[in-house]
Amino acid sequence: MMNFFKPFLLFFLLNIHSQNYVEGNVVAITDGDTFKLLTKDSTLIKVRIANIDCPERKQPFSKRAKQFTSLQVYDKEVKLEFLKKDRYGRHICNVIYNDSLSLSKELLKNGMAWHYVKYSNDSTLQVLENYARLNKIGLWQDPNAIPPWEWRSTKRKKK
Repeated sequence: MMNFFKPFLLFFLLNIHSQNYVEGNVVAITDGDTFKLLTKDSTLIKVRIANIDCPERKQPFSKRAKQFTSLQVYDKEVKLEFLKKDRYGRHICNVIYNDSLSLSKELLKNGMAWHYVKYSNDSTLQVLENYARLNKIGLWQDPNAIPPWEWRSTKRKKK
């Protein structure tokens, strides 16, 4: 009977506007900006990290971005601040780990992602990307780094 109520409980927890936080353990890393979280009540949530975009599979630095995310949060307790759901059903979230670190900020600072300006107006994230670019950190070692959204668009046009 309790399993019947889990989806409703999760929906309720994720839609409380004043306190829209969920905590759990990261159980799988899909790629640099997507992972799966298992809540204390055994609900599996597919998470897309908010405001950033990591290189796609087959793009340079894709594996390094995934490895970075894995080293930061895999098999660790994290706190999600739920923002919305995307068209693929993933929960778009700010991810906090080690009590106060933002996964979005750490990915940008270490040159493992682009600030996804189309979906973000957080100027501090752009400052972090600019710093990594200027210092040629991570993917910014490549002077011709292609943003993932442009790479995806090119792939779609070829089909």
